[in-house]
Amino acid sequence: MVMHPVRLLLTIDWHGTSFPARVSRQLAAIAVVAACLVLPGCVDDAGAGSNSDIPQSADSPAAVVLASDIPIAHTPPGGYGSEFPQPVLTTCTEPLVAEAPDLRGMWKTESAVRYGQPVLPDDAIYQHFQRIEQCGDRLVVTAGGVIHDMRCDGTEANGVHDVLESDFTTQITVVATYEAGVHVLRPVGIPVEVTRRLDGSKLAWSYLGLEVTLVRIGGPDAPPPVN
Repeated sequence: MVMHPVRLLLTIDWHGTSFPARVSRQLAAIAVVAACLVLPGCVDDAGAGSNSDIPQSADSPAAVVLASDIPIAHTPPGGYGSEFPQPVLTTCTEPLVAEAPDLRGMWKTESAVRYGQPVLPDDAIYQHFQRIEQCGDRLVVTAGGVIHDMRCDGTEANGVHDVLESDFTTQITVVATYEAGVHVLRPVGIPVEVTRRLDGSKLAWSYLGLEVTLVRIGGPDAPPPVN
């Protein structure tokens, strides 16, 4: 056990010494105190130590990985093919913005309606799945060969800048927002909206006359389903 320097100072025996000797001892004790203030591992009986011994809180700024710290993902040339990409936002610890619905997960089609009519069971939409990642105001959808990465802040600059799923070539710019608990996509120059929202525990996805209900089959780090 290392004695606390102040305690060491108080326990020095001053009796039977001349004044100069007492002064010398006092100066030596003060030097011990000063040295201990800058040396690591100088602790008292209660175990109090230097600031380096205090663990970082998980909520401290140093422990937070912001959405802006992670590079933007894009669809690789020709789409990602048969090898499903690794998650983009795995290391991000920034909380979701207040207006964001929690859409995180791996989702698979359960049912679909096209222009008001139920979609037949052999339709390709029943093979569809999508992964949604979120962090802060950022959202990444990976599905159908594309990776669409965006900030849901209503700006064109921070929206989707990628390619169409249909040909992996045509460039698109899409503005993304959160509106009353709904994720809304508005392609620039095209008068359509794509929306995603929670319907109980399920995901309701709507675009171009198609209404799809998807069930969550895992978290955003889950593998894609085997069709």
